[in-house]
Amino acid sequence: MQADGEDYALKQMKDMAAARKRWEALVREEKVKVLTPREAGYAIQLTNKTLLDVHPSTEHQKAWVKGSTWIPIFDVDDKFDAGTLSRQITSFVMGGWWSGVPTLSYNKSLAACELLYNAGYKNLFWVQGGLEAAEEEDLIREGPLPFKLAGIGGVSEFLGFTDQQRDAAAKEGWSYRLMFSARLVGVFLVADALFIGAQQVGHYLRDIRSP
Repeated sequence: MQADGEDYALKQMKDMAAARKRWEALVREEKVKVLTPREAGYAIQLTNKTLLDVHPSTEHQKAWVKGSTWIPIFDVDDKFDAGTLSRQITSFVMGGWWSGVPTLSYNKSLAACELLYNAGYKNLFWVQGGLEAAEEEDLIREGPLPFKLAGIGGVSEFLGFTDQQRDAAAKEGWSYRLMFSARLVGVFLVADALFIGAQQVGHYLRDIRSP
């Protein structure tokens, strides 16, 4: 299983490198035009252009642009079988436990632009940086979280260790920081309790084995 996971990760790295070259060529040759999030907001308001949201369901349920069309092209695979287990383990070991997303992840929006271009669409625009780069005033948001916090996850999000959360803490003040400080203290307490519990179990097992 370990060899299969390593082969999958190596193949994914090669595929991503090839994909990046194709996407850079699309932008360089202006087959896909570039917009900032603010420019995209103006375009949506002043024209009949459709914003295509290709975020996975785990991100889309946190924040989305009002009136956008949601078609996830790389969604989270929740199936638990022999075919996906090694990939999930590889993703977890390579950093998924910390960030909540695979370390080797595609640029979803550019991948969607490539698919649309190959399907015959020509008037395509790419929102550079995605929704994570958008300020709240750039686009009309729906959903419970700000755009910048929709794409984070894992342990880093739980403890408030992401750059986006640090920026939010600078704006929100001490109450926001206090919540994550309490979580960090809780993690240490749980880890300490587990360590003590493991020691007690070890002592108990030795006692029942001794004559």
